[in-house]
Amino acid sequence: MYQGSTDRPAKGQAEGRAPPRFPCILVADAPSPALRLFSDALEHAGMTAMTEPDGNAMLDTLRTVSPDLVVMEVALPGLGGFEVATRIRHDPALSHIPFIFRTKHMETQNVLRGLEVGGIDYISKTRPVEEMVARIKTHLRGAIEARTLRLALDACHRPMIGVAPDGSLSWYTPAAASLMSGVFVSWQPNTLLPSALGDIFIELAKSSPLPKHRTVELNASMGSTIEGGSLECITTGPMPDGTMGITLLLRRPGEEERRLGARHNLTTREAQVLFWISRGKSNRDISEVLGISSRTVNKHLEQIFAKLGVENRASAAAIAVKTSAE
Repeated sequence: MYQGSTDRPAKGQAEGRAPPRFPCILVADAPSPALRLFSDALEHAGMTAMTEPDGNAMLDTLRTVSPDLVVMEVALPGLGGFEVATRIRHDPALSHIPFIFRTKHMETQNVLRGLEVGGIDYISKTRPVEEMVARIKTHLRGAIEARTLRLALDACHRPMIGVAPDGSLSWYTPAAASLMSGVFVSWQPNTLLPSALGDIFIELAKSSPLPKHRTVELNASMGSTIEGGSLECITTGPMPDGTMGITLLLRRPGEEERRLGARHNLTTREAQVLFWISRGKSNRDISEVLGISSRTVNKHLEQIFAKLGVENRASAAAIAVKTSAE
């Protein structure tokens, strides 16, 4: 945005609003007049077309540019299209990018392989350019919806990952990457999930109906830096890209009590009492766990009810459960 400009906004563009973003299509194919014609058709349809002559160059570009969709030939010079597709699918930093094969190689085995490695379409170069552009527009709608969702999750700092049915990591939000790299000493972004998590997620994906919640107890044997804590895995069902969405919540010993205390202005003891109320414990049980009298538990409850603005244990427990799930 230019400071001090007196130019009027373009027709159809609201004042103070950024100009529309044109979808970016990366096309990987050997240079040819047909490729130029195809690129021109994309540009004419309101898209930004980038081209790369081979598979290696395309992967180099993907490290710095994130296109909305990739179109590639199967028989790329150097690194072939199927190998490029496999690398994209198994790289969490790239796997969210949808790709289409546009090729002369329309043998059945090639079509099947192209779809198996993750292609969302497989189209003959002999088809009219207009048909190809129309297909790209259709696929872009779904891709942009999925991209928007991931950006929203990133903005909310939600620790969420996308897991494929085979247990592999498809994508992750920055908050999830920070959490996992802190919990698992050997895990780094763009690597496979820790085996303990991968096995659990495969089991979850095979379950019907999909479980809403799974607790993973953390210990040193699974490479965890946290002993005695747990990782709450909350499934959100299939995402737009077909992966299983999972929110990760780290629970350290005493962490929930600390969260309750900070959120609701409770003392340490009040937070402990509220925590055990949310776990369905009676006053007598709580007094035994905390080593205090039942009368003292009652006194703490009076203060808790007043601070939460509730009148009974059930309402207090509901607030505690909601706080723990945030």
